[in-house]
Amino acid sequence: MQDTDYHSCLEQMFKLHRFGIKLEMDTIRAMLSTLGNPENQLACIHIAGTNGKGSVAAMLARILLAAGHKVGRYTSPHLERFNERICIDDEPIDDAAVVASCQRVLAIKDLPRQPTFFEFTTAMALDQFARRQVQWAVIETGMGGRLDATNVIQPAMAIITNISLEHRLYLGDTLGVIAGEKAGIIKPGVPVVTGARQKAAREVIHRRAAALNAPLYQQGRDFRSRLGKSGFHYYGMDHTWRDLRLGLSGEHQAGNASLALAACELLARGHLIRLDEAVVREGLLRTRWPGRLEVAANAPYVILDGAHNLMAARVLGRYLKRHFKDRDITLVVGILDDKPCRSMLKDLVAPSRRVVITQPKIDRAMPAERLAAIARKLNPDVQVIPDVAEAMHHAVATSAKEDVICVAGSLYVVGEAKTALAGMGLDRT
Repeated sequence: MQDTDYHSCLEQMFKLHRFGIKLEMDTIRAMLSTLGNPENQLACIHIAGTNGKGSVAAMLARILLAAGHKVGRYTSPHLERFNERICIDDEPIDDAAVVASCQRVLAIKDLPRQPTFFEFTTAMALDQFARRQVQWAVIETGMGGRLDATNVIQPAMAIITNISLEHRLYLGDTLGVIAGEKAGIIKPGVPVVTGARQKAAREVIHRRAAALNAPLYQQGRDFRSRLGKSGFHYYGMDHTWRDLRLGLSGEHQAGNASLALAACELLARGHLIRLDEAVVREGLLRTRWPGRLEVAANAPYVILDGAHNLMAARVLGRYLKRHFKDRDITLVVGILDDKPCRSMLKDLVAPSRRVVITQPKIDRAMPAERLAAIARKLNPDVQVIPDVAEAMHHAVATSAKEDVICVAGSLYVVGEAKTALAGMGLDRT
């Protein structure tokens, strides 16, 4: 395979972005029918929610891998390379696999309409997983759930993480309506694990599960976690595991881990997987999820965290205040124009000494000058450097070795920052 084949496929896929977001199922079903319905050959776990989907998917995939299974994982967006979206046994598929699946999907004719980028990549992922005969496919929704392209699967388990107001143009203006969209992944008789906390969201999920006779397991009621001195403790339906250690940073990851562990307990209860304490400990400790409190360098200390919505920004803001209250923090931030940027900036700017406003190379990015005007009302020390790579070079060059640089606001910003950092030769030990 030539590199030109790979880049040609990417170019054709990315052109599909112009078709935007289409929340309906006819097109993806037609695509998969032509491919031989690969989704029907897979044992799947389906994950929806506002925050934590990717972390839960990463933990689940790693635990299943530790238990001896061949595991596929489909998530979005990618940070640096498209291949990251489709992983098998915790490794992105290679360029040849991308080309092969892309060409199979491109060959599909007579669709109801032109597929969107996400529909196209979903078909690629399911095609790859079936051809590679993965034993478990861990599938993250793109947006919502009910009409998301991934909702063609018939999962063995559904997980709904927390829920907050997001994507209002597509999903609705209230928590209840948004929860209804997320709860659309619930299938008749299929167990559901949820971390939804708000009463309005919980009630919608409970009604949907009851209507479909789907057993529902609620975080805080049926299972829970508690932080300890050397890790966290998990109190589940069938097991209690103490002092579990995570490969992912952040106190909030204990809650995400408990969702993954509850799902694993239920799969084991149904004799679908083997689960023991050694498998759990290995899987959690070896989980990596780039761009989420990822330490990219140590001198200066560079943290990469997507923090792409209000809830995530609040979690990151608290983390910075708690762990770096005595150190100078430079915030490098860019936000997409459909996000609550004022509220997000309030949480992200608060622990920071200075702010560098930047702008990722995506058409939905908020112009840097507009974002800077908001940031200056929160902190007078604001500089605008629209190019993310240039912003990173400036932040590093003007920071002391003991300082902290936090890159946040969008996973697209984080991806460009990772690429820039790779060529800067910083200390990563």
